[in-house]
Amino acid sequence: MKFMMVSRIDNRDALSFTESLGTRLKEAGHRVSFEEETATALGIPGIALAGADPDLVVIVGGDGTILLTVQKMTRQLPVIGINWGEVGFLADVEAGEAGDVLLAISDGFSVERRMRLSFSVEGRHAGDALNEVVVVTSRPAKMLSFGVIIDGVLSEHFRADGLLISTPTGSTAYAMSAGGPIVDPRIEGALLVPLAPYMLSSRPHVISSDRSLEIRLESAKPATMVIDGQKSIGLGTKATIVVRKSRDPALIVDIGRNFFEKVDQKLRRL
Repeated sequence: MKFMMVSRIDNRDALSFTESLGTRLKEAGHRVSFEEETATALGIPGIALAGADPDLVVIVGGDGTILLTVQKMTRQLPVIGINWGEVGFLADVEAGEAGDVLLAISDGFSVERRMRLSFSVEGRHAGDALNEVVVVTSRPAKMLSFGVIIDGVLSEHFRADGLLISTPTGSTAYAMSAGGPIVDPRIEGALLVPLAPYMLSSRPHVISSDRSLEIRLESAKPATMVIDGQKSIGLGTKATIVVRKSRDPALIVDIGRNFFEKVDQKLRRL
């Protein structure tokens, strides 16, 4: 099997672990490469993730490292996360079991297709998100005004400090901290969670991916849209954001762990 190793590069222990894990896989007869930024940090040859064709991308880090890696892919590849962060909802494998798990699945594995959301701003594709997009003011402590249009109908209008547009996968991330529900990742839809809304009647919504969804921003202050915590786009004071189901879901290796059991175990750490 062809493995590509990716590590968070701000942690020397994570880098050393990634290198040793790659060595163990090589000794077991597998082909192992290192993503170029990881390789540079280790001082070894590497290859670019874009255009690479491994059978499996092994990511050592927290959810941020996994989201960044997925963002870099020109086409989605199967990924497995080795938790080297705080909680790691996207990382199914703990470091101590990583080698045994990878060798156990080296003869074959199944993947769970996690829906991503695709975002366009004023008709131009802005990017895809596995977790969420957050729209906030460019300056702190300023309120924004949002209109939510579903199937061409204005269904909600509210003022808030910001708006989260989350996938079900992202429901256990920022959206959960903002008071949104935990959503089964097998459900395909968009979760809207207003941040500190002015009216208590402004509540989270879950919108089916089959529906047309637009967010209209109208504000006296400029806003910024952040995709998966990785990419920022200035929106100005007025913008129309079109939200669609992405054609390219993320491919997360399924090692047979129940989602809700995992959530229970992860939340006990908080």
